[in-house]
Amino acid sequence: MRRGENIYRRKDKRWEGRYPKGKKANGKTKYGSVYGKTLKEVREKLYPLKLNYQLIQNNQGKSAISFNEWAYLWLQEIQPDVKQSTYANYEHKLNHYVLNVLGEYGLNELNEDAAETLLRDLEKRLLKPSTIHAVFRITKQCINLAIRKKMIKENPFVLIRLPKLVKSRNQALTKQEQKRLEIAALSGRKGQGIPTLLALHAGLRIGEISALTWEDIDFENNLIHVHSTVQRIIGLFNGKKTELIYTSSKTASSTRSIPMSQILKRVLLEQKQQAKGRFVLTNSEQPVEPRLITYHFHRIRGEAQLTKIHFHQLRHTFATRCLESKGDIMSVSALMGHSSTQMTLDTYAAALMEQRFIVVKQMEKAIR
Repeated sequence: MRRGENIYRRKDKRWEGRYPKGKKANGKTKYGSVYGKTLKEVREKLYPLKLNYQLIQNNQGKSAISFNEWAYLWLQEIQPDVKQSTYANYEHKLNHYVLNVLGEYGLNELNEDAAETLLRDLEKRLLKPSTIHAVFRITKQCINLAIRKKMIKENPFVLIRLPKLVKSRNQALTKQEQKRLEIAALSGRKGQGIPTLLALHAGLRIGEISALTWEDIDFENNLIHVHSTVQRIIGLFNGKKTELIYTSSKTASSTRSIPMSQILKRVLLEQKQQAKGRFVLTNSEQPVEPRLITYHFHRIRGEAQLTKIHFHQLRHTFATRCLESKGDIMSVSALMGHSSTQMTLDTYAAALMEQRFIVVKQMEKAIR
């Protein structure tokens, strides 16, 4: 029996009322339902919902495809244009942090309240502000494509105030600490100290070190060519939770050539004499695992009695030594593989303090 618009008497004697929530991916109407023991009860529940979803469709759009379904469509669309590591990162963050909270929402149901719900969930997990920003950045990209396709009208996630990012101070080693670490690295067995020296004397990232081949080492012109990286990425690959991938550098600026210091040239020439494969750090046909580099570094730093430092500090140390040696910011930025000189200035402002004192002294002298 039917009474009124989309109100039915069910076989179980209850009443059901249906209201349109928007359009599915196939263009058909998606309905929601309310139930009650009496016709009056269903009408009282139904009409506010009809009005609410009419406003939602007018204000935000008609697409009621679930966010869970849309997220996977978005991932499929961007996959050909992003690196495997980027894709894996997007997929992991959406699955692990977003879809378990917002997956059942229709696209046109996403609003500021939904965004705040996600934020509270992320904060409850005690995630770092940088991770929260990354999750929201990916979610906004996902929703923006739906807007470009005119499925919905606005992105409510751009209005949310996220936790303030606190920039970590890029702690460079002192010259004395660097010397101790170099001595320990030079005494390392089977080239295990080479990654430490490549970071200290060339500013290479750990993935770039892992990917380094002998073709990248130009002994004649004293150059190290950086164009590839190795990463262990999260995802389901052949039944495994992670996979080690060898790929091109992250950005055009990351592809660079770095002059070799004398100590690096000597150590690399010694390593070359014993080499049997294409990679600098292993005789295997596969690049060395970045986690193994970290493991060896922990042992080396222990021998140098520097137990509180981490590998990435070595790269900061290289940049700081270059700046302390009055290296111009453009050259240092190119050596680091930064996308802009502003990024270098923002990252290593503290290392430039000494030069600021010199500039002020020169200014004062000029006035007098």
